Amino acid sequence: MKIDHTRTPMWIGTSWKMNKTIVEAQSYLESLDLAHVPACITPFVLPPLTALATLATAPNRDGRLLLGAQNAHWGEEGAMTGEVSMRMIKDAGAQLVEIGHSERREFFGESDQDVARKVRAAVDQGLTPLICVGESQAVRSTGDHVTFVRNQVGQALSLMDPTEHGQAMFAYEPRWAIGEFGRKPTIAEVAQVLDQLALQLGDLGNGVQIPLLYGGSVDAENAGELVELESVNGLFIGRSAWSVDSFNQILMRCGAFFPQT
Repeated sequence: MKIDHTRTPMWIGTSWKMNKTIVEAQSYLESLDLAHVPACITPFVLPPLTALATLATAPNRDGRLLLGAQNAHWGEEGAMTGEVSMRMIKDAGAQLVEIGHSERREFFGESDQDVARKVRAAVDQGLTPLICVGESQAVRSTGDHVTFVRNQVGQALSLMDPTEHGQAMFAYEPRWAIGEFGRKPTIAEVAQVLDQLALQLGDLGNGVQIPLLYGGSVDAENAGELVELESVNGLFIGRSAWSVDSFNQILMRCGAFFPQT
């Protein structure tokens, strides 16, 4: 099922990375409280692949909760030991697929070309690619970080027809703000890049809004400030949402900025 993300003003989601067994994932789902989250917010979770099919078919899954995979290969099938295809994750229940996270780029050598291939494959399978872009501290120190990230955006969409750009989503995640030892940025530090990316995506979208999420040291303390930024269409949260209580709190705080419908 293709997602009409143009109808959603705000996306709030999390990637669990390499965390949670199937039982732990089920427990999280049972405690996720979306009853008071405004309809204009679409929540999503990217579990490990081992738990994806279980959560997708769970009888207690709230229909509003979208599920996705944290990675997939661009090939449809073949002798690619250890990999899974876009077709496979869709079959397991994925609606979204995260592509190009900085850890994939840094630790697994994924290039901009690899990202573009995966984006192409995701769209071909009717999945929504959530494309991660962001600069390192070294790049930011040169002052060329905006150009760097804008180039990542352009490369990610390079194998798509302009009419297809609106099927993608982006998450700006500065690499220096990610992970256990990431530095929490000030709003001013990320707002400049977000504003420039929003302008770029506005041009690339051909009249269709391409959602722009922010990720990187997001927690309950700064979530409200971030969703208030005009250029932000959502949050992509890491470790601070691995606890379901914390994710519920973030959803509640973000929801306070939007009317109940």
